[in-house]
Amino acid sequence: MPIYEYECIHCHHRFEIKQGFHDKPQAACPQCQKKAKRVFHPSPIIFKGKGFYVTDHRKSGDSSASKETPDSSKTKTETKKSTD
Repeated sequence: MPIYEYECIHCHHRFEIKQGFHDKPQAACPQCQKKAKRVFHPSPIIFKGKGFYVTDHRKSGDSSASKETPDSSKTKTETKKSTD
């Protein structure tokens, strides 16, 4: 059974109640017996696998991601000199 968190509207006391999925929401604060509302929390996100790290996914304009290639139009020719 899940545990739900409630907060009293009057005294702001927070408390938890273990309830089933189909049970009616708890309506009374255990301290002051006033109306309480259920507090919702975002679900946690777990990143698994490739693509969630800075090194795996970068912007296309990042200077370290794009390196300049040497100009292939400038070809160097090697010459062999004799040492005789």
